[in-house]
Amino acid sequence: MPDSRRNIALACALSGLAGYLDGVGYLHLGGLFVSFMSGNSTRLGVDIAKASWFAAAQTIGVIVTFVIGAAAGSLIALGRGGRRQTWLMLTESLLLIGAALASTFGWPVVAVGAIVFAMGLENSVFEVRGNAALGLTYVTGALVKVGQLLGAALTSGARWDWLPNLMLWAALVSGSTVGALAYLHLSLSAVWFAAGAAVILTAFVAMRDK
Repeated sequence: MPDSRRNIALACALSGLAGYLDGVGYLHLGGLFVSFMSGNSTRLGVDIAKASWFAAAQTIGVIVTFVIGAAAGSLIALGRGGRRQTWLMLTESLLLIGAALASTFGWPVVAVGAIVFAMGLENSVFEVRGNAALGLTYVTGALVKVGQLLGAALTSGARWDWLPNLMLWAALVSGSTVGALAYLHLSLSAVWFAAGAAVILTAFVAMRDK
């Protein structure tokens, strides 16, 4: 978990954004995730077992798009020096604006593809030397750390080290709740709110990035 209050706040905001888009995507795609590839991988196995080949192909498409987005994010992080977070957030913002526009013009496949790509890319925001120091679109690791650090706190470890990881989990759950509610009222147009949030976060990062 990032060790400064600013980074913790940014990580929670980005996790909340990922949760929001996952809530939107899950309802739109009928049970597929746009940011949680562990769930999609399980879904793929079930689709194969049921010989649901169209559904399996759709799931593979989402997973591949996510991986390509993660690769693109890594390339940006490795090639932009000290302002890598700004470039990553700017790219994510443009992708989400593109997704919102695509939904407005009636191109849902393009919109979903841009969202999935953006979610893969987002995981590079805290990348260090080619390795993602923190997963922002999935929280299994954060929950494991909550349990481990709670165990340490009950012995000789720091008392509150588990709290930032719990906050990361709570941000994703809260975001997915809001995203699902927004989708139920606005359908895929709910992506506009995510795009606006990404632009605000980009401005926040740009003012402090070096």
